[in-house]
Amino acid sequence: MSNMLAFYLAGRFVSELAALMQSVAVGWTLYKLSNEPMALGIAGIVQFIPMLLLTLPAGELCDRISPRRVLVAGLALQCACALAFLLLEIESSTQLWPFYLVLLVFGAARACADPAAQALLPLLVPSRALPRAIALNASAWQVAVIAGPALGGLAYAAGPSIPYAISGVGFLAGLLGMSVLGGRQSPRVSAATLKERLARIAEGLVFIRSQPIVFGAMSLDLFAVLLGGATALLPIYARDILHAGPVGLGMLRSAPAVGACLAALIQVRRPPDRHLGLTLFGAVAVFGVSTIVFAVSTSIVLSLTVLVIMGASDMVSVNIRSSLVQLAAPDAMRGRVSSVNMLFIGASSELGEFESGAAASLLGTVPAVVLGGIGTLLVVAVWMRAFPALRKVDFADCARH
Repeated sequence: MSNMLAFYLAGRFVSELAALMQSVAVGWTLYKLSNEPMALGIAGIVQFIPMLLLTLPAGELCDRISPRRVLVAGLALQCACALAFLLLEIESSTQLWPFYLVLLVFGAARACADPAAQALLPLLVPSRALPRAIALNASAWQVAVIAGPALGGLAYAAGPSIPYAISGVGFLAGLLGMSVLGGRQSPRVSAATLKERLARIAEGLVFIRSQPIVFGAMSLDLFAVLLGGATALLPIYARDILHAGPVGLGMLRSAPAVGACLAALIQVRRPPDRHLGLTLFGAVAVFGVSTIVFAVSTSIVLSLTVLVIMGASDMVSVNIRSSLVQLAAPDAMRGRVSSVNMLFIGASSELGEFESGAAASLLGTVPAVVLGGIGTLLVVAVWMRAFPALRKVDFADCARH
């Protein structure tokens, strides 16, 4: 493994660790202050708004200047948000709006950093090594997802301000790691006017829409996770259903990453190259069934086990989708294609949090999650019929394409 890839993986690891520690602390604080599921849903929509507005322009900016510079700027802003959360906790703020305001800025920072990080990776390794690098990146990310929530829950139990302080240090360390990266440069295109920049953003959207395999994979993830995600409601399960407290919340948040990490490590050794489409659909179906089982569970052991399975199935679909997207994108469009992909991911995650919070407020927590899992299974059935090319795709087809 090259030194550049090692620095990249280390930077991604510590910054994601920081983000997830912070997420556990914010989620617990919001539900503690409000006792309302909708407070958790609002946290998702507040982060989604800047992602919707800024992710595509950030991708165009990556292609025009440098993914590394955009990534470093995004990490710097995330570090500032961690410090703002720390100040709110020190001052014992009981109002929700200051937390939402910081989450709004944090969403803007992620809108810049996430597509830049995705666009940067293919510039650090040769094309033949990209699937393995994606799997290594996924493994490092999932180790952070395992450790981050667990450490966040433990740190919050030790002192509510501790996870925010550690998160600030983590973002700073990630920033320093990314700032030393080199790698080959993507082709630069000058776009001086707003009209030219908007046209370049539109090129990324048109390119994705012209690739039925890539568009099918990205939209499948969007709607499946949008409907089936239960992560936003985990504070409710931890406190009111499983009675596990903030430490239990950290365990629940970490459990999907345990399964995802195991799946990613297997894929590092044996990257999938046959029946990619069927594997993708099967993984999303397992995710939907697992969501339904988790929804009705009142046992912490069963809940953790099912969340592990959910994480493993999600990682299989994530790696396949990432490979399809990156293999399809030319160097000159990596930033814009990555930004479209990250917008889909952000919509499924943050907008899914809002959907989960709203549904739980209207229907109750358990019925909302059950219906979400059923919705995921319906999406799989519809997409298998709507995207036959995706259902039949193999790795060799992607490489030729």
